Amino acid sequence: MASSKLPVLVLPHPLILLPTSRFTVPVSQSIGEAILALIDESDALPVLAAVPLVNPPSEDKSPVLSEWGTAARVLRMVRPTLRNPRQPYLVSLHGLTRIRLIAASNTNSLPPELAADLSLQEIEYPPTERIPSRETVDKFRHSALRLLDRLARDSTQHSRKENYHKIANMLEDITSSRAPWMADVLVGSIDGEYADKLAILSTPDTEARLKLATDIFLKQTSISEVSKKIATAVDESLSKQQKEFFLRQQLAAITRELQALTRSNGTSSSVSSGTSSDNSSSSELDDDEQHEADDMADLKRRIEAMEVGSEERKMGVREWRRLKRIPQGSVEHGVIRSYHRVQLEWLSSIPWPNSTPFPSEAHPPQPIKDKSFLAAARAQLDSDHFGLEKIKKRLIEYLAVVRLKELNAERDAREEEARRQSEAKAIEAKDKAEDSTDKAVVPYDKNRQQPPKSSSTSRPVKPGRLGKKGVKGPILLFVGPPGTGKTSLGQSIAKALGRPFQRISLGGVRDEAEIRGHRRTYVASGPGLIVQALRKAGRLDAVMLLDEIDKIGQSNFHGDPGAALLEVLDPEQNHTFNDHYINVPIDLSQILFICTANSLETISAPLLDRCEIIQLSGYTYDEKMHIARRFLLPKQLQANGLNESHITLTEPALLHIATRYTREAGVRSLERAIGSVVRYKAVEWAEFMDEGGEAREVGQNDGAVVVADKPDGKRAYRRVVEEHEIEKILGIARWDGEEREREERRGVVYGLVVMGQGEGGILPVETISVPGNGRVKLTGSLGDVIKESAELALSWVKTHAYDLGITNTRAQDPLKVPELIDIHLHLPSGAQKKDGPSAGVAMTCAFVSLLTGACVPSNIAMTGEITLRGRVTPVGGIKEKVLGAHRAQITKVILPWANRKDVEHDVALEIRNEMEFVFVRTVREALEAAFGKNTLGWRREALLMESRL
Repeated sequence: MASSKLPVLVLPHPLILLPTSRFTVPVSQSIGEAILALIDESDALPVLAAVPLVNPPSEDKSPVLSEWGTAARVLRMVRPTLRNPRQPYLVSLHGLTRIRLIAASNTNSLPPELAADLSLQEIEYPPTERIPSRETVDKFRHSALRLLDRLARDSTQHSRKENYHKIANMLEDITSSRAPWMADVLVGSIDGEYADKLAILSTPDTEARLKLATDIFLKQTSISEVSKKIATAVDESLSKQQKEFFLRQQLAAITRELQALTRSNGTSSSVSSGTSSDNSSSSELDDDEQHEADDMADLKRRIEAMEVGSEERKMGVREWRRLKRIPQGSVEHGVIRSYHRVQLEWLSSIPWPNSTPFPSEAHPPQPIKDKSFLAAARAQLDSDHFGLEKIKKRLIEYLAVVRLKELNAERDAREEEARRQSEAKAIEAKDKAEDSTDKAVVPYDKNRQQPPKSSSTSRPVKPGRLGKKGVKGPILLFVGPPGTGKTSLGQSIAKALGRPFQRISLGGVRDEAEIRGHRRTYVASGPGLIVQALRKAGRLDAVMLLDEIDKIGQSNFHGDPGAALLEVLDPEQNHTFNDHYINVPIDLSQILFICTANSLETISAPLLDRCEIIQLSGYTYDEKMHIARRFLLPKQLQANGLNESHITLTEPALLHIATRYTREAGVRSLERAIGSVVRYKAVEWAEFMDEGGEAREVGQNDGAVVVADKPDGKRAYRRVVEEHEIEKILGIARWDGEEREREERRGVVYGLVVMGQGEGGILPVETISVPGNGRVKLTGSLGDVIKESAELALSWVKTHAYDLGITNTRAQDPLKVPELIDIHLHLPSGAQKKDGPSAGVAMTCAFVSLLTGACVPSNIAMTGEITLRGRVTPVGGIKEKVLGAHRAQITKVILPWANRKDVEHDVALEIRNEMEFVFVRTVREALEAAFGKNTLGWRREALLMESRL
């Protein structure tokens, strides 16, 4: 390659000069003066190297100079005029040939001397171009002619079309040696990409340059064809849309004229008849355009009311702009508009923190700031529920914390406002003092810090979006049998707090999207149950009841709804709850979540860990009587059209209903039974009133009878319901037979159990001896744990058979001596599964009773598990079992010693006063408590061997 030195002119990005091309480029004053100096020094027009930049200059990346450039002749130089000296110098260049800049090949960045001025640099000229192959030239000619034909057809100017045709004619007659020159001409003429032109400039080899030009022309032809096709399709679609829009506008105008004509005809006819037609002709379904405008204006106001800069406002603005950009005449206008509008309606209807409330949505003043708030809340809970002291205590604690936090926040806000006002006054006084003492003009110092302007009327700072100063709502989980008031407790809490109450039923929910919401891409998608309830509540501090959380669906191909609740019920995460449909973080930390469940077995451990579990056990008979008097009976009277003067239930009658016709932990069956009695008396009262006559009361003491005089005699209505009338009204008692069959029998002992719905009760443990092989047979749908308890009990009895006087020697087996027998142990109600480690004591007493002949009194029930050493271990469900025993009229209960604290803390005082509790540590103490002292003939003092390992 021949080398030389040329002054280098760096072309600004994205300018590039190819050989045979011409253009005019603006340059700086220093470079312009340098070019003028070259023109003055040389006799002919000077030549310089025009080198482009590979990349545009940026802050993080310096510009890189291309290795290849073009030797260009300076054709013209235009100086700026004296009227406008700020104009740049204009240099017209004509590309001659390629050159290679040696300095650019040794560095990756632009040299400083080239950026500000012209400087001589060493360059190399490429060798003489060789003639390309015929095949390459033919491919180049074909692609170039195709591109020129496409450009000519797409061009709208006649002169430009003629130029393209002339070039095509020249291209058909061009020789192989002139093909590279034509490639440079065409690439420099078309509006191609910068990278393609730079690649052509950097390819000195003619064969490779023609191949590259062929690829560029094919690409440009494809782009042009696709662009033309898209433009044609868009034009056709727009013409159809404009036609449809025009027709729809005509149809709307015709409809309005017809409505106006109908309205005017109705008005004239109503005037002639003397009636007004406003109410008949006007309807809320009319004037859809006005309603549409009102709805859109309301959506806009709600979006503007959101906090500036918040995620929900950004999402609302983005959806609003999409909604407004939908073309009116598009075929899919209705579908797309409805899609975006529904999303905006959901987004704007959710209460957001720090949003400006509307006057119509202003909440009444909270009673939480009132001094009598706690007393009123306690009175509200007492008026709605009887008993439940532990739960009421926990709720009052929460309400007290809420009140203290609210008062502290209000006090901090007042102190902050006072501090800002004092600072503003101090700054204002300081400014006045400076103005009065110094009136001279002083030079401005830009380094002097100017005091910030403050106003005494500045608005208070809004609290944080996460509500860190507020009280995070606790996650309460009420667990108890059905009918114990779990759901109604949530309503009472909402009334006491003055907050809206929303109930979400989770029973049978098996799709995760019911909690988190559906994706917007699905048909009929929508937000989840949490967001729906939040929209109905209209406040961020609502009370939400998640009902039947233990009956939620298990994990399946729809997802795990229980796992979706983990984020909702986590106080550390639910301030940024993300619903898939809304797709904006929602703050749930101020919501008071209350969950209800009948059992904890089906709830996952992580979900239980997030909840504060509060047990609701069954009611005692005394509590049921109070509940029936205060709540159930007035409710049924109102529901059946009667009042307190029409019916009076005596205490024995009410107790008879509670004990003989219901056997449950809750009060639903009791309410149904009371409802049956009230309806029976309602029929009697209705018949009495239908027969006519003047009613008068007979019996001055109680007014129990109402008499109506009639021509054919007297008709009486008795308002008092006695105990002996209950069987006539409700039928035969359901639980009377069981009470009568409970008697002292050999081998029968009554144990305490907790049934499937959480209510307690008693269950007989029956044993008999039959001829056999010395084995034990267990029936009654028993689980593995309770079967092991039976084996433990039998092993203990065999070990201590000699001490109890059952055998004559320690080596004898009581099931084989004196006779070979089998023991059959049965737990009734075989259709119900039974399992659990709490039947060891009852089974031991049953075996001892069967083998010794001693009987356990029928008023005694027991629970507890045993060990091989004879220890009695604690069990669970003590309160439910004791209440079940009390309902079954058990007077003596045998419990493990370790469960005495459960009785003292959980069992009501009136129950403890009516029943005798015996707490035992060993099996021998349990036997003495069950059979009585000195009933069993112990041969010697049984030693309790305890391991010391």
